[in-house]
Amino acid sequence: MLKVEGLEKNFGNKKVLKGLSFRANSHEITGLIGKNGAGKTTIFHSILKFINFDGKILFNGEPITKDVYREIGYLPEERSLMPKLTVFQQVRFLASLKGMSVREIRKELLIWMDKLEVKGSPDDKIKSLSKGNQQKIQLICTLIHRPKLIILDEPFSGLDPVNTDLLKEIILDERRRGATIVFSDHDMTNVEELCDKLIMISNGEIVLNGEIQEIRLSFGSTKIFVQTNLSMEQLQSIDHVTSVKKTKYGTYQLDIEDEKYGEEIFNIITGGKYVKTFDQQPPTLNEIFKMEARR
Repeated sequence: MLKVEGLEKNFGNKKVLKGLSFRANSHEITGLIGKNGAGKTTIFHSILKFINFDGKILFNGEPITKDVYREIGYLPEERSLMPKLTVFQQVRFLASLKGMSVREIRKELLIWMDKLEVKGSPDDKIKSLSKGNQQKIQLICTLIHRPKLIILDEPFSGLDPVNTDLLKEIILDERRRGATIVFSDHDMTNVEELCDKLIMISNGEIVLNGEIQEIRLSFGSTKIFVQTNLSMEQLQSIDHVTSVKKTKYGTYQLDIEDEKYGEEIFNIITGGKYVKTFDQQPPTLNEIFKMEARR
């Protein structure tokens, strides 16, 4: 378990982190979200002791020491492979820092290249690989030593949908293995699909912290999706409906003042007759992100 207590960080006169406290458990994926400049990368760098900070950070009850650092895998947002090295040389350099032997590295590298469907061989130079395959190699460098704490900063950047799905399966495998996983992403679909818990940072403070569905429900089920023969004007005239728009799927989306009016609106729209669709939902994670980021 990763435990962060009272984390603060100043850069000059600017306070970037303002007393953050949170936990990330083993066998769980925690999403860390926030708009650019919110402080996500500073949190990662604090956990990794790349920078000095005030507060306390523990992993499995211990401070992050050299020995604990060997149990961490970190994929930075900025890719940092050395293009003139071969795949094996690059992975060997980083994996050896985590205490792996050359024999272990050779064996595990082939397994991981097959698992991630890397197009190339261990003897290929990094610069000869496609951007997507380079990213897979960097992920191998992150995971090859089977870390107990995994930090992924924008792991899906630049990947096509097929490779994104492949990487998601790898991340889920690592969760099943028991790792504590923290990752950041700007695509809320990825966050909603993968994460058990969510932490949102805004201006250096935590504004959301909890299970994703609980967070969504806390905003109220104020959206209704309905397929009806009523016109947009008729829907807009219903009491407690604040806005109406037509979706690309041919349904209407109604925003309502409060979820308690859902049954009343259902009765008005259906008039006791069958409708194909009437679905009352809380805001999506993407909508919540936009709401919180604008505050």
